[in-house]
Amino acid sequence: MKQKSTSQCAFFNLRVLIGLFVVLTGVFLAVIGLGTFSGLTASSAKAQQTHKIINIAGLPPGFDCAQISALGINKQENLRAGAILIACGESPGGSDLPHGAFSRLFQSVTAPLTFGGTDVNLITGTETSPHIIQSETYSAANPDNTNEIVVAYNDSRSATSNNFSGASVSTDGGTTFTRLTKSTGQSPFANTFGDPVALYNSPTGTWFTVWIDANGTCTLGGYKSSTPSDPNSWSHFCVHSSGFDDRESGYADNSASSPFFGRMYVSWNDFNVGGGALFVRYSTDNGLTWPNSRQLTNSFIRDVQITADKVTGTVYVAGMDEGGGGFPHNDTNKIFRSTDGGNTWTNTYTGSPFPGPGVQACSDNTYFTCMFSDQGGFWRHEGWGEPAANNGVVHLVYAQHGAGADPGDVFYIRSTDSGVTFGAPFKLNTDTTSRPQWQPNISVSDSGTVFAMWYDARGSTSCTKGSPTVPCYQMWARKSTDNGATWQPDAPFSDVISPLPGQSDPNIVTGYAGDYDYGSAIASEHVSSWDDGRVPINNASQQNTFFDKEATGGGGIPCGDLVSFQVRCKHNTGGDKLQAKLTLTNTSHSGQQVTITVDGNPNSVTINGNKATLSINGSLGQHTVTLTDPAGCFAPVITNCN
Repeated sequence: MKQKSTSQCAFFNLRVLIGLFVVLTGVFLAVIGLGTFSGLTASSAKAQQTHKIINIAGLPPGFDCAQISALGINKQENLRAGAILIACGESPGGSDLPHGAFSRLFQSVTAPLTFGGTDVNLITGTETSPHIIQSETYSAANPDNTNEIVVAYNDSRSATSNNFSGASVSTDGGTTFTRLTKSTGQSPFANTFGDPVALYNSPTGTWFTVWIDANGTCTLGGYKSSTPSDPNSWSHFCVHSSGFDDRESGYADNSASSPFFGRMYVSWNDFNVGGGALFVRYSTDNGLTWPNSRQLTNSFIRDVQITADKVTGTVYVAGMDEGGGGFPHNDTNKIFRSTDGGNTWTNTYTGSPFPGPGVQACSDNTYFTCMFSDQGGFWRHEGWGEPAANNGVVHLVYAQHGAGADPGDVFYIRSTDSGVTFGAPFKLNTDTTSRPQWQPNISVSDSGTVFAMWYDARGSTSCTKGSPTVPCYQMWARKSTDNGATWQPDAPFSDVISPLPGQSDPNIVTGYAGDYDYGSAIASEHVSSWDDGRVPINNASQQNTFFDKEATGGGGIPCGDLVSFQVRCKHNTGGDKLQAKLTLTNTSHSGQQVTITVDGNPNSVTINGNKATLSINGSLGQHTVTLTDPAGCFAPVITNCN
């Protein structure tokens, strides 16, 4: 958990932005040098003329702030673009919102938990205000070792050192995480600007993170490691150079049955081409090189996310036509498909326009829409969601404006013909309130269970940015056990109703709380993370990232159906045995499997009648036994066999 810090930044010195901008080649190199900002404060920047020219020593001089619109900087959602807008005086940076003493009673855990287990804070270690902002998550689990999970996210703790990227690693299946921190106190992803992607490559056993990049001429790249928990093991690689890149996504084909097993894909928008054309680049040598670039559009269609079919290897990119931005406006979903491993692409589906979610144009950038009117507009969101695919069925979640004054609802569409046609939109949230639901993600497992998660404010009547005393939203979810044909009821996924977090970092635009969360699945579990405001610093709610997971098992056993989880040692003449027994209220879950983990080693056990029993060779000493499927219903049991 974060530790409170009394360190405050009394003023915003824009010299810290010297490290924030990418050396861009081509046309952008001629215009993008960003200035020295000697003595320039945030308030004086706002007063500058439209044609303000700014320079930074060591970079080509002469960026004209009047070119922001022409270069599409106002349409980009990455932190580098936001820093340019702050430097040009077009957007305010974040600041602390003062709040008095507060009670934390609202943070009590809901019980029983219908989906997921115990929420885990991804942010470990001490932090120093105001660089305490984390948002926008990309969660991935190692299919070859389910104890290993990596979550990448935006992180402002090293903002003054040209590093807006972070990640946390779990080696115990998500029970605990450690934020990657080098001896310098920074993340290992130097010279990157967030927009997280985390991928695991099975053939080489290597993890990859992809970010907006500023290392040399690289504009889209990242760091890779075969030992992800070691912050010193990550080395740089480049996906794309000399671009003006934004909103990347990625997918690694780890299915041994796929004809493209081992292939890796990255999609993004390049604002050097067509005002934001959509591109995909793929690697056929397990991420060693990325020579295969394909242009999907000639103009700006937002890259929402990329995915691939776990059976056929068909690759899908979800895009969105944002209707010119602003508020109100209509959005249109698009699906692009490749059946030959990323070599050729077809726009197979263009949906009907729908009203984008939100309540007003964001005051810090009127191209984007914000979900809350608090403090002049907060939490920008255009309706972006995520696709998923399995065995010819394609899933897509997104958000649109609700009826009347409802700022947002979460919808799902499903294709059974590999992304050519989709059925009628189905609303996943079933509340009858006019409170917002927004920013969904979705994943599908090898067995065809589908899990969708979103931000949901149905449990509150109002939200106040940065106030730890005003509960605002909770993560809700819905699950399908038949590849999206039918759905279980929607229910909470996170354990608490979180306050609406503030945004204190002056290097990030004030309305920013992340734009997406990418959920993923392996055979045993769905993993997902989110932006959460439950942990205050200096009496103000601020942005943390939290993690939870949901078992892929067919019925999703609710905690209310579980009676007890007992562990004991049995001393037999043939050797010691360690026995764990799960008891249920009835036999309705008979035949399902649960996972019981002993000292980090998962064991699959079938439920017989109303109980599941694991009996394995034991040994003297202490053992930790955890019921991980369903997760979170019982705390780990520590027993001593003497």
